[in-house]
Amino acid sequence: MFSTLINAWKIADLRKKILYTVMMLVVFRVGSFIPVPGIDVSYIQQMVEEGGLLAFFDIISGGAFGNFTIFAMSITPHINASIIMNLLTVAIPRLEQLAKEGEEGRKKIAQYTRYFTVILAFVQALGITYGLRGAVIDKSFFSYFVIALTLAAGTAFLMWLGEQVTEKGIGNGISLLIFAGIVARGPVAVLSLYERVRVGAMSAWNVPLIIVIMIAAIAFVVYVDRGQRRIPVQYAKRVVGRKMYGGQSTHIPLKVNQSGVLPIIFAVSILAFPQTISQFFPESSFTIWFMRYFGSDKPLYGVLYAILIIFFTYFYTQISFNPVDISNNMKQYGGFIPGIRPGKPTADYLMRISNRLTLAGALFLAAIAVLPILATSGMGMQLYFGGTAILITVGVVLETVQQLESHMIMRHYKGFLK
Repeated sequence: MFSTLINAWKIADLRKKILYTVMMLVVFRVGSFIPVPGIDVSYIQQMVEEGGLLAFFDIISGGAFGNFTIFAMSITPHINASIIMNLLTVAIPRLEQLAKEGEEGRKKIAQYTRYFTVILAFVQALGITYGLRGAVIDKSFFSYFVIALTLAAGTAFLMWLGEQVTEKGIGNGISLLIFAGIVARGPVAVLSLYERVRVGAMSAWNVPLIIVIMIAAIAFVVYVDRGQRRIPVQYAKRVVGRKMYGGQSTHIPLKVNQSGVLPIIFAVSILAFPQTISQFFPESSFTIWFMRYFGSDKPLYGVLYAILIIFFTYFYTQISFNPVDISNNMKQYGGFIPGIRPGKPTADYLMRISNRLTLAGALFLAAIAVLPILATSGMGMQLYFGGTAILITVGVVLETVQQLESHMIMRHYKGFLK
């Protein structure tokens, strides 16, 4: 990875892209320290220290939520809007038609996603402002409106910033913003760990164990994320005029973790709903019962969390992977899997392989996500970074390095052709 970065830095156009990306990330971090007016930050920080959904928001936003700055909601509304639009693409024929129209159709869907992001961000900002109304200094309607508008504007700016990085920089801009937010919490986590050891809240012998668990989790994520099943495909020879086409061999790569981190995000959203409702009624019997048995550090929460992750992994894979379309396209161009008849047998074979890989990927995601909960409840350790943070961090690094390598390969090809 480091050799790739060094070689990329020697190329002028790649160096400009890298510097532009770094500059945009600096803008993101500067904005993470601009506070929202009319908020008692100490109240927000106390809520974040209690853990749960707000602590997850604080990790994703790089501490911006705990300080309640203009980027407090981070890019989360845009991610939710993108997920919903992907699901609607399957359910609404008009959106499905746009997705099949190529570049122009994707641009229209991206435009709809931007509008939906702004609306969703404002609604979410209103809900967060009302849910944390104890932190609002002025209780007037105008104050609530200004705070919600500021948060929504911060998310809209981050969405634009991420698109600029994707277009003019290196890597996926939205993913890099989340990556920067997670990495920015690293020094804070180290200082917090040191403080817990210093005051005696944690044994010093737990520190090496935490480091070993983190390294093992990262290695496990890299190993599974790069894993894939390659299904061989053979194309029959055919003569068109005086030319012969086909006859080559290729393969269909099926990743073990086809759905990425999305099942974890779906599961967190489902489990966060009752937590959000309980915040509106902190003294109710429902809140007391829920936090006793379904708190984020309870074993029952971890079991339900794992079940939801497995369910959503299968759900998303069924939506995103269509073996019937793949089988029909192979049959149309004279392709076949050796030993499997074209048509329905090929589709059934692909579905059977996909289900097996999905099971392995679902168990992998569940293990990574539940590991910090088991460490907290079973061994009394605090890992600070959950499975979602590890998956996002490792995935973004691998994706960015792969893009750098692709740019360098293209440059070598251009030099050869010249």
